[in-house]
Amino acid sequence: MDSSAPDSYNLLARIFHWLSAVTVFGLFGLGLWMVDLNYYSSWYQTAPTWHKSVGILLALVTVSRVLWKTFSKAPEMVGKPWEKRVATMAHLVMYALLFVLFTSGYLISTEDGRAISVFGWFDVPSMGKLFDNQADLAGQVHYWVAVSLIALVAVHAAAALKHHFIDKDNTLRKMLGDKK
Repeated sequence: MDSSAPDSYNLLARIFHWLSAVTVFGLFGLGLWMVDLNYYSSWYQTAPTWHKSVGILLALVTVSRVLWKTFSKAPEMVGKPWEKRVATMAHLVMYALLFVLFTSGYLISTEDGRAISVFGWFDVPSMGKLFDNQADLAGQVHYWVAVSLIALVAVHAAAALKHHFIDKDNTLRKMLGDKK
C-alpha cells in the first residue's frame, strides 16, 4: 500500500472525469440523432456544427486530462489483482477509443479541405483528403468506435456500482470526492 497515495481523486481529476462522461454520452446521442436529419430540418447545419465543436473541445480536455493524470497522484486501486489489471486495461482502451474517435471525426469533417470552426472561437485546419473514400471509411470507424466506447463505459459504470453496492469499498466514493 502506497502511504503517499491520496484518499480520493483531486477536484480537477473529478471534473475531467464527470465532464468527459456527460459529454461522451451527449455526443453519442447527438450523433445518432443528427445522422437522420434531412436537408429541410432546421437542425441540419446546427447539430453537426455543435457535434464537431464539442468533440474538438472534448479532445482538448482529454489531452489535458491525460497530462494531469500523468503528473498527479491518484488513489490506489482496490480489488483483486485481476480486477486491477482489467480496470487498468479498460481505462487505457477508453482513452485509445477516444483518440480514434477524435481522429476519425477530424477525417470525416475535413475531407473537403474546410477547417473545423469551433463555435467561431478558433479553427482547426484541414489536411484535406488524405486517402480515397476518407469520409465514408472514417465515418464507419467513428460509428463503431463510438458504439464500442459506450459499451465499455457501461461496463466501467457497472464495475463501479459493483464495487459500491456489492464489495462495499470506496472505489466510487473516490471519484465522488467522498473520503469515507
